[in-house]
Amino acid sequence: MLDDLPLGFSAGAVACAFKKEGRDDLGIIFSDRPCTLAAMFTKNIFCAAPVQVCKQILAAGGDVRAIIANSGQANACTGEQGLNNCHHIQREAAAMLGIRANEILLISTGVIGAQFDMGKWDKNLPLLAKSPGSRDAEGFTRAIMTTDAFPKFASRDVDLSGGSVRLTVMAKGAGMICPNMATMLCVAITDALVPRVEWQRMFEQAVNNTFNRVTVDGDTSTNDTILGLANGASGVAAATSADYDLLSQALTEILAKTAYMLVQDGEGASKVLHITVEGAKNDGDAALAARSVGNSQLVKTAIYGGDANWGRIINAVGYSGVSANPDEVGLYLCGIERFRKGQPVNDDMEEELARQLRKKDVEIRIILGSGPGKSGLLASDLGHEYVTLNSDYRS
Repeated sequence: MLDDLPLGFSAGAVACAFKKEGRDDLGIIFSDRPCTLAAMFTKNIFCAAPVQVCKQILAAGGDVRAIIANSGQANACTGEQGLNNCHHIQREAAAMLGIRANEILLISTGVIGAQFDMGKWDKNLPLLAKSPGSRDAEGFTRAIMTTDAFPKFASRDVDLSGGSVRLTVMAKGAGMICPNMATMLCVAITDALVPRVEWQRMFEQAVNNTFNRVTVDGDTSTNDTILGLANGASGVAAATSADYDLLSQALTEILAKTAYMLVQDGEGASKVLHITVEGAKNDGDAALAARSVGNSQLVKTAIYGGDANWGRIINAVGYSGVSANPDEVGLYLCGIERFRKGQPVNDDMEEELARQLRKKDVEIRIILGSGPGKSGLLASDLGHEYVTLNSDYRS
């Protein structure tokens, strides 16, 4: 449905054969009016050229009008030429769209270290500039997919005090996901009118509670970016603290839904691990333990194989660096207690655990003690297909 985007926004895409023939790999989100920008980026020190460009635009505090996204080439570790290519794209696209170059955000995904094929960009930018309105949220999302098995997008309406507004989120990601900001690429747009400071605050809070609590393989990308555009086209403003709370809650919920899809689509994954840690001395310790378990290849492969090898979970907690008394640690796997005060319990439940581990969603609950700290994490399992996909990614 081409009307699934918030008011004032349109989407388009073209096929440029950046990596494969016959599929959209260059997309655009365009707003008919200036948008307030919120954003978060990778903490990888080798941040890609488009990340650097977006950071500069965010720091300048100006409004934006468009997002241009490509798959197939990451434009990361490409030096000054990579930045020059970004600026060239901005200038050329701005002239075609009738906007300023610094109103265009760029996001890219694909192989690290390859320079853009600027001949293909110059050939297809005129077609891209004419394409807004030709795609919907799904169509734009498909243009930024790489190893994704399915497009990840969602929309929801939010009733504020002045009326209804729409939120739409579009994301890509399946591998190289262990974010420290957001995830591979994500665009969130709304037709609400939101003050810049509040919009950024909402984003940081929502991202920290969703995308920053997922892992597929323990790798943080050079290109991780989440962009939020609010254009106010609905005429409805988030103007009160109650409105801020409603919009913030809706943003968190829709990002959580998208984050789940990213883990669900982990390259070769068959299960989603719902890891919760409680009783830690503080939230930081709880998060540390959860991430250690979620990134453990031994835990992930055991869950993939349906092996209730709970010792691997306890082992990952033990080397995580958390401060805990082993005699106070407990573990529940799929709701069944398996470890209590330093020793195993319910050894006769192995058959039931094996049955539970055949489910798509697997719950792992860890109790570190009696402290106030708690945290959660979504993680994927790790199967044969992950190796297959990543051993010949460039072919």
